[in-house]
Amino acid sequence: MVFSSLIFLYAFFPLNLLCYWLAPSIRSKNIVALCFSLVFYAWAGPKYVLLLVGMTLADWLFCLRMDRSGCTHRGRKICLIGALTVNLGLLCIFKYLTFLLSNTNSLFGWPETVPQIVLPVGISFYTFQLISYVVDVYRREVPAQPSFWKLLLYVSMFHQCIAGPIVRYQDVADEIDWRRVTRLDMAEGAGRFAVGLAKKAMLANPCGALANTFLCATSVEAGEALTLLSGRSVLSLWLGVLAYTMQIYLDFSAYSDMAIGMGRMIGFHYRENFNYPYISKSVTEFWRRWHMSLSYFFRDYVYIPLGGSYCSKACHLRNLAVVWLLTGLWHGASWNFLLWGLYYLLFLLMEKFLLGGRMERIPGLLRRGYLLLVVALGWLIFRVTDLSCLVTAFRGLFGGNGNPLTDYVTQLELQNHIFFLLAALLACTPLVRNLYRRIDRAVDGMPILQKPWTVLQCVVPVLLLILSTAALVGDQYNPFLYYRF
Repeated sequence: MVFSSLIFLYAFFPLNLLCYWLAPSIRSKNIVALCFSLVFYAWAGPKYVLLLVGMTLADWLFCLRMDRSGCTHRGRKICLIGALTVNLGLLCIFKYLTFLLSNTNSLFGWPETVPQIVLPVGISFYTFQLISYVVDVYRREVPAQPSFWKLLLYVSMFHQCIAGPIVRYQDVADEIDWRRVTRLDMAEGAGRFAVGLAKKAMLANPCGALANTFLCATSVEAGEALTLLSGRSVLSLWLGVLAYTMQIYLDFSAYSDMAIGMGRMIGFHYRENFNYPYISKSVTEFWRRWHMSLSYFFRDYVYIPLGGSYCSKACHLRNLAVVWLLTGLWHGASWNFLLWGLYYLLFLLMEKFLLGGRMERIPGLLRRGYLLLVVALGWLIFRVTDLSCLVTAFRGLFGGNGNPLTDYVTQLELQNHIFFLLAALLACTPLVRNLYRRIDRAVDGMPILQKPWTVLQCVVPVLLLILSTAALVGDQYNPFLYYRF
């Protein structure tokens, strides 16, 4: 079950809200939220609920022991190492063991049969949440949660369990025990959810379909994909890269919008996860705006503990390399993700150590163009998992496969979708948000317009819900991009 499915929109989520509102106390509301979260997660695979519960139980016990008054520093460190071993060990088994064994099989012929381990949905997200909890307890930044069920609620909350954002325990610890939902929370939460749903159903899904048309579907075999990519025109490949660049932002930010909106409707305030990254003027700025919860996690739990930038130049380079190696691996167990992490590491090193302050002297328009080109080519590395197909796609972008500059089918598709592509591009910028805020401020000073503006603010989310439903009913393409996470 995903947020953009009709069964979620018109059965699961309304029933969840109804039961939640009818619950008389914060304790019963937490029970409702926990039960619905476990059912939601079990929808993708009931047996993996046991993994989620087991990892949470282990961390709960380690942290209770760690937080005891008589626990020595050595004992706390042993508990920390034990919890991290459980979390990272299980993550590595489920996510990376097949990848590792397939490579040893290719190099050494061992093992003869590579086990195909099914990846539990969202395991990277909730593992990182558990790690943040354990480390924060070790650092004495938060007390250990005495109730196992409350910790399980934090880890399994269906709003963000399978697609983020990565929520830290310290950000919601107080709200687990005490929260109050106002009318403003409900209104803004519902509006945020409706906007996210519209981004997913009306923009991200069609962008993904166009990416499959102009490039090739990610589900096809490597040999077939190689043939298709080698025959694509230059224009087709660039349009495919553009469509996928918009799809992955609109899709991922849409899930974050929906998670933040649903959390707000029951009193949880999750941090923002995206801040219009495509308007950045450098790769460094891009990663301050893209998937911010992941960037903050690696900064606070890997980069700074390793020494950050307050160390020798060699150690600083090592710290950056470790972070981007892990960033690539976190996104998937494949060589293209490692290459993707190395790709961004090189640009970040170039900006930090070679260009430095000279970046500021380059006109802003050129810097934005540079950033968009770097990011778009990076998303091609991210999308194409087979390395031979990736090389073919890169060559084709510049006519290196002997492919034509354009073709009739691509021109026709571009003509048919030009206005949609412009609308999707607009949605990747803050122009609509800024316009809304300016109108809202202007209306505050004009009492005669306040009531019509309030009515419009209520009508728009309903209209977006109706249009999104229509798009989902008539569209067979509704992918869940985060299965690999």
